[in-house]
This record gives sequence, C-alpha cells and structure tokens, in this order.
Amino acid sequence: MSRPRIVVVGAGFGGVHTLRHLERRIPTGAADIALVAPHDYMLYSPLLPQVASGLITPQSVAMSVHRLTRDTRLIPGHAVGVDTADGTVVVRRPTGELAPVRYDRLVLAPGGLTRAFDIPGLTEHAYGAKTLAEAVLLRDHVLAQLELANDSRDPVEREERCRFIVVGGGYTGVETAASLMRLTEEAARRYPELRSVIRWHLVDIAPKVLPELGDRLGRRALDMLRSMGIEVKLKVSVREVTPDKVVLTDGRALPCRTLIWTAGMAPSPLMETLGKPTQRGRLEVDSDLRVPGLPEVFALGDAAAVPNLSHPETPYCPPTAQYASRQAATAAENVCASILGRPLQEFRHRDMGLVVDLSGKDALARVLKYELTGLPALAVTRGYHLAAVPSAPARARIMANWAIRAATGGEVSRLGFADDGRPASFVANEHVDYLDTESAGREGARLLENLRERYGDD
Repeated sequence: MSRPRIVVVGAGFGGVHTLRHLERRIPTGAADIALVAPHDYMLYSPLLPQVASGLITPQSVAMSVHRLTRDTRLIPGHAVGVDTADGTVVVRRPTGELAPVRYDRLVLAPGGLTRAFDIPGLTEHAYGAKTLAEAVLLRDHVLAQLELANDSRDPVEREERCRFIVVGGGYTGVETAASLMRLTEEAARRYPELRSVIRWHLVDIAPKVLPELGDRLGRRALDMLRSMGIEVKLKVSVREVTPDKVVLTDGRALPCRTLIWTAGMAPSPLMETLGKPTQRGRLEVDSDLRVPGLPEVFALGDAAAVPNLSHPETPYCPPTAQYASRQAATAAENVCASILGRPLQEFRHRDMGLVVDLSGKDALARVLKYELTGLPALAVTRGYHLAAVPSAPARARIMANWAIRAATGGEVSRLGFADDGRPASFVANEHVDYLDTESAGREGARLLENLRERYGDD
C-alpha cells in the first residue's frame, strides 16, 4: 500500500494547527503531507492592529511554516480549484502557471478575504487591515498624512489629511481605531499645531460595537472609545468614497483622505469550486468536518460552515481564530481515522471568551462568565495572545516589543513603504483568478494527465 497523500490548503490558524496535529499523530515517513499556501508563514492576525501602530514588529507575528512543522512539504501558490473526481487541487503558482496537486485526503482551510461592497470609490480609495502588508503600509500612510498636513498651510488640506475614518465596529475595527489613534497622539507631539485638527471616527451599520462581548462590556467599550476622543457613529455606513471625501449614509460628507475598511469577511472563493452547498460562501460540512458526499475532503475555519453543536441556538461556529484552532485538532484526528477505517469524532467546543486590547493600558475581556476591564483585562489579553502564539521565538519577540514600548515609548518614523501611494492589497482577492466548478474539473483532469505522461502513475 502506497503512502497516503494528505494535502492541507491554507497557512492560517486552521491549516497550520492541522498540520502540527497530523505530524504528532502520524509516524515520520508514514504519509506524504503537503501544504498549499501563497506565503511560507502563519500570520497571527489578532495582533495586526499593534503592527499597524508600530507597537509590534511585523516579523513578530509572521511565523515560519518551516519552523512550525517537521515533515510538511510547502507548495507555494494559491489553490484556485478542486477537481474532486480525480482527487486533484489546481494550484496557481507565483509564476502564473497552473499545477496539479494530487491528494488522498484534503483539508481545506483557505480562510477569507476582506469583503468589498458595491460602494462607489471603495475599492479605489479605501485601505484594508487584514494582511501583514496592509498593516505595515497603513502605518506609513497615517504618519505620512500628518507630515504632509504639517507642511501645508491650506486649512482644507490639513482637515482632509488629519481625519481618519474606520469602518467596522467588530474586533479588528475597534482595535485598529484605538491603536492608530494612539500612534497619531504620539506623532502629534512633534506637530503641536495639528493636535486640535486630528479627528478619528468609527462607524458601523450595527446598533452596537463588539456585540460578542455582551451588552455590559459592549457599552463599556463604547464609552472607552469615546473617552479616548474617537467619534463613534452607529447605524451608519459609507455611501461614497472619493480621494478627499467620505459620504456617510446619514448624509454627512466628511473631508478625509484615509478610510480604513474592516467591515466584514468573505469566505475564500475556492469553496465554490467544489460544487457543493455553501452558506453565504462557507462550504457546508458535517459535524465531523467532512464535506457531505466527499468522504476524503474535510473543511474548517473561516470558509467552512461547521455545525455548532455546543451552542444549538447558533447554527454554525463563528469564523474566529479560536474556533479554527480547535477545529484543527478534530480535523487531524478524523483524517487519520478515515485512513485507518475508524469512527470519526464530532467537533464540539465551548467558547472561551474574547479579549480586546484598546492600546495603552485599556483592555476588555470576557473569559467564560467573567467580565474584566482595566489592568486585569490587559493582563488576561496579553497572556491569551502569548499562549495562542505557536512559536517560542515569536512569543519572545512580542514580549520584547511590549517591554521596549513600556520602557522607552514608541517610534513614529516612516519606513517608506507608502511613498508610491495607496497599496493595492485591499483588493488582492481580485488578483487571484479562481476557477468555477466545471473549469476546476476540466483543468484538474488535464493537468493530472500531463503529470502521468511525464512521471507515470506515481
């Protein structure tokens, strides 16, 4: 019997943790394990707002897949289609060519993309906050606006450059607004004339911020944001974006050259290529994480609709890093069980809570039934992140970053990444050409036949 080929798609929380669990369960050399991912690192995305503010260096949250795994082979590129009939993943390599990757077991954890709505000017002028490149470029852009405003004598230009609008009242939006506002406060010490001009806004169509925290902590978060000087406007969204203006749905037109979009996540289009039922783009799976009708394919994380057996009032598990990490253990166990012909496990997980770092000494935490604020919340928040980071070198870097900031203060110099203007990474999903179901099957069969002609059936 040949060694089984296990292919994991995605180097996020779900994918990398699945690989680590697989390597613990499968003896060295007993299976061929491969990872399909565009980058050779796992991004610890919960700390991206602190990268954007300069509190943490980018390398601290980008952990090498080669260091986190032992026997996994990295296949660079985007998985753009799955040919389930021939057991093949179609991969678009960085060179642009398509390549087949055969599998006996497939684990799909491709994550999601920033959701872009049909708002005039949004994709042309907004900044994202989901990727490492976006976080680094966003910091440079914000600092550049203050430098340019300080150099300008035009009061209209100053107002445009000193107003910053964050859209999205969830975890990412709230932390991004708080962290970057602290950055502009530090930078304004060099530009005293701008202190009275800098304005931060947080807008969301929802009636509350951070609904996951519950009503009491949610109201506390709202009060804390407003006490920091951030204007929070709820039940409002964006109607139009221009290079120097943002128009809200309540009719206000705000002079602004920085709109940061964090309002929502769209599952990876890869899930649609399987031709199986989806829930708003998330691939439906059974409680054992297996795709119905495809016993060799498993899915988890942001792009999978996983039944929430522990909380029946919520049909599907929330697309969070905590759930993806826990689903990975079940996925790995069930992949091994399916190869050995053993019964599969159902995924069950009790939500452990949520932590929110508002930068400085402000934080909020809900741990099981306990609600925390202030320094206790900050300690729990920082402790949670250190425990969740799967790399000892990364934990050391993060702790060193926090200690250096506490002892010496922050740096507000630009690194030059945004000198050429707005980054294009906000619309990165448009740069990847995913296949439809028919094309995935056709291309998979063609590429597999070419592979067999060159190398034989092995």
